[in-house]
Amino acid sequence: MIRASRLLAAAIVAGILAYCPAAWAQLVKAVDAVGITVGDMDRALAFYTGVLTFAVVSDQEVAGPEWERLTGVSGARLRVARLRLGSEAVELIQYLTPPGRPIPADSRSNDRWFQHIAIIVSDMDRAYALLRQNKVRYASTEPQTLPSWNLKAAGIRAFYFKDPDGNPLEILQFPPGKGLPRWQAKQRLFLGIDHTAIVVDDTAASLALYRDRLGLQVSGESENYGPEQERLNNVVGAHLRITTLRAASGPGIEFLEYLAPADGRPAPADTRANDLWHEQVGLVTADVAAAADALRQASTLVSSGIAAIPDEAAGTRREFMIRDPDGHALLLTEP
Repeated sequence: MIRASRLLAAAIVAGILAYCPAAWAQLVKAVDAVGITVGDMDRALAFYTGVLTFAVVSDQEVAGPEWERLTGVSGARLRVARLRLGSEAVELIQYLTPPGRPIPADSRSNDRWFQHIAIIVSDMDRAYALLRQNKVRYASTEPQTLPSWNLKAAGIRAFYFKDPDGNPLEILQFPPGKGLPRWQAKQRLFLGIDHTAIVVDDTAASLALYRDRLGLQVSGESENYGPEQERLNNVVGAHLRITTLRAASGPGIEFLEYLAPADGRPAPADTRANDLWHEQVGLVTADVAAAADALRQASTLVSSGIAAIPDEAAGTRREFMIRDPDGHALLLTEP
């Protein structure tokens, strides 16, 4: 089964590459907001602003043919709130109609629909105490410090937890000398978003899309295992190949390939944008039509066509959504 799924992923990527123009590698300019689907916007806003100290940038209801074209959801009416933390942003998205399915109760960190944002904190102990005070749902046993033998990750402290809808989140503290220099700031507890992490079946197949065609650059690689990693992911025997990629600006995209255990489940084939496990990564491109033409042959489409989305600041922006070989959604945006 694993070999078959990797062959399928490779075939999908091959289809993408066969139809990609050479200019595609230069089309993606930045990583924008990560979109998180929620079931109750007011509850989600109370958590993200009241506990994690995100600031609301905008909050609006949207509907109409262009949103249906973009999301692939007939009759879609959405409430979209854009939030900022430091220099990064997320978009909370509630489908008022039609509501999607909840996150499976038995979801695990090695299932391939897993995705989280990594929020950098200046003091892990204080942040963990605040989360406990607010009775968050645990995904890790407790904060873990990655061991000294793992030179690339040594001293990093991390903890997985869940938002009110069950979406996984991570708080992470870098020791001196690791991570971006701004993550050493001390003026706030929650500093910003370093990356979004996605579980992948095959790093090579994912690199063929994200690096070779989207133009993201590999900025870090490590292999993590041991008791600390098992307690962080809450997966017995967890052994991960981790690869981080970045664009010119915005959060990184981190691949989590589980070398063991090999029982992570693929994303449901019938996943829709209104399902609560659906998250989407915004990618800014100079030419969404060229990107859409290149990717339309890959049979991983969410959008039925390029959507012209009204934008108060820019007038109209053009957007198109696809899924990568593991089912993670990418929102291509041309301002």
